[in-house]
This record gives sequence, C-alpha cells and structure tokens, in this order.
Amino acid sequence: MSTIMALSLVLLAVMIAVGGRKGAMAFLSIWLDFGCLFLAIVLVSLHFSPIMVTLILGILMLALTIFVGQDDLRTTQTAFFAAVLVLLILLALIVPIEHWAAVQGFGMEDSDELEGMSLLVGINFVQISIATAVLSTLGAIAEAAMAIAAGLSELIEQHPTISRRALFKSGLHVGQQIIGTTFNTLFFGFFGGLLGLFIWFADLNYTWGELLNNKVLDAEIILVLLALISVILTVPMTTWVMAQRLQISRKKQS
Repeated sequence: MSTIMALSLVLLAVMIAVGGRKGAMAFLSIWLDFGCLFLAIVLVSLHFSPIMVTLILGILMLALTIFVGQDDLRTTQTAFFAAVLVLLILLALIVPIEHWAAVQGFGMEDSDELEGMSLLVGINFVQISIATAVLSTLGAIAEAAMAIAAGLSELIEQHPTISRRALFKSGLHVGQQIIGTTFNTLFFGFFGGLLGLFIWFADLNYTWGELLNNKVLDAEIILVLLALISVILTVPMTTWVMAQRLQISRKKQS
C-alpha cells in the first residue's frame, strides 16, 4: 500500500468518526474535485481554451464542494450563487493582472528539471497562469461562502423578522471573524509550500532586487493575494445574496 493511499484511508476514517455521513460525503467531494482537476489538465492538453475549461469546471467544483453532503438548501444555494459571482469578478480581475505581471511559464529554478525537454507544446502559458490562479482560489471562496451563509441562515432561523440592514450588518460582522483566520491559513500554507525555495534563495545569497523580480516567487505571491481578495469579496457578496433571497421569500409569503 502506498503512502498516499494509507493517508487517504486515515483521513477517511477520521472524517467519518468526526463528521459521520457528512464527513464521508466531504471525502467523496474531495475525490470528485480531484477528478475535475485531472479532467481540466486533459482538456487543456487537448488544446481546449484553458480559461473556458477553468470557468466551467470551476463552477462544477464549487457545486461539488458546497452541495455534496449538505442538506440546508438555503445555506448551500446562497453560498453557491455568491461563490459563482465572486469567481466571475475574480476572473475579470485575474486576466489583466496575469498579463501585466508576466509571471507565466517557468523560472530559472526549473531549468535543471526542464533540461533536454521541448517547451514548444502549443499552449498559451498566460492562459495557463490565469487558470492556475482561478483554481487556486476556489477552496478559499467556497469555505468563506459556506461559513457566512451558514451563520446568516442560523440567524434567520433564530430571528425570522430580522431586517435586511441588520442581516447585512451581521453578515459583515461574521465575515470579520473569519477573515483573520483565513489570512493566517493562506499565509502559512504559502510559507510552508515554498520553504525549500526560501532556503535556496538564502544559500545562493539572492538580493532583495532578485527576490522581488523572481518569477516563481512572484507567481506564488500573486496567488496568495488573489485568494485573500477573493475571501474579502465573498463576505459582502454572500451577505447580499442572502438578503436578496430573504426579501424574495418574504414577498412570496405576503
């Protein structure tokens, strides 16, 4: 048995022990998302548009992450609609940023692994960098949207007559509580994933100018900043969607 398979079984056991049926469904959604990522790689390698593939499969992955194993439709639908809106806004933001930053392709640190290989694969690496940036933010968007939507849904259950203004204010307050922890999660994930690269920089005595202009490091920093922006956008967007759904629901009842 491989190490990955053993760790996957341990993860499944822990998720079932803690979350029961929902834990098992969450584990299933992880593998379904992995399948979507693999499908995206295959489609891009077949020269389908990376941006269109990312947009379609990104929405599918958001649906799998949010809906699988969840029973509260008000929470899941609100989180999904808000997440899709944030995804579209973020895509409009990522496209010019990736063109302007010019961090696509490979850096000098990858030269040893790429030596002897042809880079003429017929794929636009700017679009690949855009697709990578979008896919890297999906987890943060879905997590923040579900947290805000679940909190607001519980608030509506406890206070059915709450006003839209009070609901929006409460949503922003809930968002303030999760933004700080989400920032720390993304930062430590970024630092831990690039620890080997930081040691490389230190051993080779990179100057600050070389660090700031390093393609690999700049690409990762951009991904982290985009993920942080996506979390910030998700808070008011989810609150607004929930307020709109509440207003529509009250009009139907009246």
